[in-house]
Amino acid sequence: MTKYLVTGGAGFIGSNFIRYLLNTRPEAEVINFDKLTYAGNLENLADVANDHRYSFVKGDICDGKVVEETVARLGCDGVVVNFAAETHVDRSIVSAGSFVKTDVYGTYTLLEAVKKFKVARYLHISTDEVYGSTEHGSFTEESTLQPNSPYAASKAGGDLIVRSYFKTYGLPVVVTRSSNNYGPYQYPEKVMPLFITNALEGKKLPLYGDGKNVRDWLYVVDNCEAIDLVLQKGKEGEVYNIGGGNEHQNIEVTKLILKALGLPESTIEYVKDRPGHDRRYSVDCSKVKKLGWHPRTGFADGLTRTVNWYKDNQSWWQKIKTKQKEFLEFQQQWYSK
Repeated sequence: MTKYLVTGGAGFIGSNFIRYLLNTRPEAEVINFDKLTYAGNLENLADVANDHRYSFVKGDICDGKVVEETVARLGCDGVVVNFAAETHVDRSIVSAGSFVKTDVYGTYTLLEAVKKFKVARYLHISTDEVYGSTEHGSFTEESTLQPNSPYAASKAGGDLIVRSYFKTYGLPVVVTRSSNNYGPYQYPEKVMPLFITNALEGKKLPLYGDGKNVRDWLYVVDNCEAIDLVLQKGKEGEVYNIGGGNEHQNIEVTKLILKALGLPESTIEYVKDRPGHDRRYSVDCSKVKKLGWHPRTGFADGLTRTVNWYKDNQSWWQKIKTKQKEFLEFQQQWYSK
């Protein structure tokens, strides 16, 4: 039985990955390690909570003692998958320090434990945002890192720490950089769940700038499949881009959400643009495709599934939005400036 330590496993992609492992790998034993900050929610895994192969440890990846105690449980055949991170660009603009601490120092703390206990593999979850913005073409894994937000810079810092531990200590590390994920259980501060839930509440959809910023949309389960494949077949020390091949302007996505809900485009409210807002992200995924991965979910199908999930699980997100009322009010003030 392979033991997996999934840090940040109560978050959006982490919880989907844990569910994916338990559903597809009967031999998997999963430890979910999460600090349970505002975006960590054990309700995301309520359907697998009683699985004997699953366990939960509340902890901070910056806490070396707790990290070591947990990593020690894996054994030499164990695997660490690090999803734990501060991820919301708006929050990083307001408070960059927590991003540097978690995304850089937390990564260092995990790598030290991996080195000490000789873990079989460490997979670091990163983002296409580390490359910065491009008007034309797509970034490859060899492209220069040019992050433009404190969030993206903190993730780039973590990536470079991982690289250094491979080059200096020979640690068995791999890195994935994915494009914009979407799907069930995404915290409703990110654009797609925010717009879907706002629309369901009869609120305006605050769209930054002219709405023509381009993102490549990747359904979260497709990303989980790619991550699993990189764990199995990825070459140590390498980076793998993962994209959905679904580039759309934000205004296009917004209109598709409204169309799916039968609402008028007058629901859109154009607001002041985010500082340092990257215009377009695009990654070349030929490297991970050579391992045998291709995204299975078309954007129209994935968007329909996502909208329906938020329609069918309103109690899940209503509790979150009520709890995070203070930050959401802050966002609203920011939009109106």
